[in-house]
Amino acid sequence: MARRVPLTASFGLCVILFVLVLCIFAGYIAPYGEAEIVGDIWEPASRTHLLGTDNLGRDMFSRLVYGARTTVLVAITASVLSFMVGMFLSFLAVVIGGWCDQILSRLNDLMLAIPTLVFALVVLAALPQNIAVLIIVMAIIDQTRVFRLGRAVATDVIVMDFVEAARLRGEKWAWIVFREILPNVLTPLIAEFGLRFAYAILFLSSLSFLGLGIQPPQADWGSMVKDNKDGLIFLVPAALYPGAVIALLAVSVNMVVDWMLNRTASLKGGRG
Repeated sequence: MARRVPLTASFGLCVILFVLVLCIFAGYIAPYGEAEIVGDIWEPASRTHLLGTDNLGRDMFSRLVYGARTTVLVAITASVLSFMVGMFLSFLAVVIGGWCDQILSRLNDLMLAIPTLVFALVVLAALPQNIAVLIIVMAIIDQTRVFRLGRAVATDVIVMDFVEAARLRGEKWAWIVFREILPNVLTPLIAEFGLRFAYAILFLSSLSFLGLGIQPPQADWGSMVKDNKDGLIFLVPAALYPGAVIALLAVSVNMVVDWMLNRTASLKGGRG
């Protein structure tokens, strides 16, 4: 199977695994504490500080490592929550149909009509700024896209003969959703999860850059760009490191997702 994996997907998998290792073993890999001031402001790279220091004299490499854990944890939690909500509501709308489908679909269209960043900024500015609220807001915004995909693929499956046979047997809607629909749409959902995860990383970084994401002194890549952006005026590359890592991880996830999408011939899963 390794021979059939293209080079781009292999590179993407290596980057993702490397970031996961950083997340799991951040406390052992980082040479300094997350908020520990260990030097002068914007020191250049050296043996003591591999990537130099930031705008407060904290070690950039250590901040990047701890920022990986925060960024990935928030992004993957928000993505999982958005998929749970979006898939449940979309499958429920398709299976029940009628007024339920109309109400959920129109509410979803209303949410899609609101600019996501504006909606998030307004809500987060009014609510307490903590990680739990941030995850919930990101999940609510993202589940609208998941609902749209889930309803589209479930609509193709709901008209199949085996679903009609299950209904004639008297199966409940939960059986139809988890035993008939879900196995047949699993492949596109997994691929979509990768895309939603990459989007969550970029969205979280945008919110942190605007000051409504992860709050200091906790590190995440978006806030690190914000904190060190003024250094670019003095040719200090501190803001470029987290920006490059964000781009690298997002591109790597997309490479893996593209490979997964190319392995399936249609939006329907592999039920035989």
